[in-house]
Amino acid sequence: MTDAIYWQKSSFSGADNNQSCIELAAVNGSIKMREGDDPDVIVTTSVAELRAFVLGVKAGKLDHLT
Repeated sequence: MTDAIYWQKSSFSGADNNQSCIELAAVNGSIKMREGDDPDVIVTTSVAELRAFVLGVKAGKLDHLT
């Protein structure tokens, strides 16, 4: 039997149970991510990789993709 995964979403997602949000869960030292409206697709990454991604987004390193 596997342990339950406790997903967390941003408080900015709203109280109307909006499913269009990214949810995160910490599992055995890794980070799992999924979209609330497609919960069967899960991406797994490390804390360091997620941190680097967020810092890159904040620094504008991915702005050319929009």
